[in-house]
Amino acid sequence: MPTELVSNFAMIDVGGKRVTTRRAVAAGTIRLGPAAYAKVASKTLPKGDCFPMAEIAGVMGAKGASALLPMCHPLPLDQVLVRFEMDADARAVRAFCEAATDAKTGVEMEALAGVNAALLCIWDLCKGTDPVLEITDVALLTKTGGKSGVWINPEQPIPDWVLQQLPSSTPLVDRKIAVLVMSDRASQGEYEDESGQYLVNAMTAQGADVCAYRVIPDEFAQIQEAIQAISETHDPHVILCTGGTGPGPRDVTPLALQTLLNPELPGLGEWLRSESAVYTKTAWLSRMGGGLVGRALLITLPGSLQAVKECVGIFIEGLPKAIVMIEKQGRKGRL
Repeated sequence: MPTELVSNFAMIDVGGKRVTTRRAVAAGTIRLGPAAYAKVASKTLPKGDCFPMAEIAGVMGAKGASALLPMCHPLPLDQVLVRFEMDADARAVRAFCEAATDAKTGVEMEALAGVNAALLCIWDLCKGTDPVLEITDVALLTKTGGKSGVWINPEQPIPDWVLQQLPSSTPLVDRKIAVLVMSDRASQGEYEDESGQYLVNAMTAQGADVCAYRVIPDEFAQIQEAIQAISETHDPHVILCTGGTGPGPRDVTPLALQTLLNPELPGLGEWLRSESAVYTKTAWLSRMGGGLVGRALLITLPGSLQAVKECVGIFIEGLPKAIVMIEKQGRKGRL
């Protein structure tokens, strides 16, 4: 009789995730005795100035994180920066490690491994002068990228230089965004619209003013009338449409928009389909896309909630810049 298969560990499968830009900053402190701190400050340790060597150790530590941690994915690091801050009153050195990558998973462990390696290097160089040393307060300060967006540790002091490089948590403030849902069943009350509500909540969280939210059936004329009414009444920066982009006979959204888009932006649909293929192998069946209606960037998305979430994750980072670029092209108001 075959025995039951047993597995104690499971490395997370990130194969179905998109590659995104990720960055993390970690910090930690080493507390020194009076003699060791004096020699660190004056760069007179028996083994020499500790900071250049600790900086190298921090970089190597970040690069070696996956070799030390069994469940840590090997990542192609784009950048590792190690910095130090001295505190004479506390006789301490605070080390920072910033790691960046374009990958499918986060880079927090690399930043933390880099900090630990830098602090241990300082310990190694100081132990002959004063063995009473302590490494403390090792923590992740910030991380960006992936589904979590911008995360800031609420329990740690964050230096201004770290905060200043973080992307805004509300990049769509002062921007008007309209949401239009095309769904026969949702418009008839057969089920509650989820995709449109998700867009409303997601854009509000980004600081946007959601100036319109409508649910209409998959009817050619009603889609055209709704788009024109939203454009004329609200003059939004962005119109997000969900539903009616598949290959079915009732999926008429792309056809209804053909005469309204001026110009159509074919690259938008190509990009969304290409990136969505990471999640769904049949993404090529979707006819999502968009273009400009007046000054509004109109984006058409699938109707399913999961597909909408995935697509928002694809375009949300570039949306604020896209609005600015459209304005620079002279699209500053209603045409």
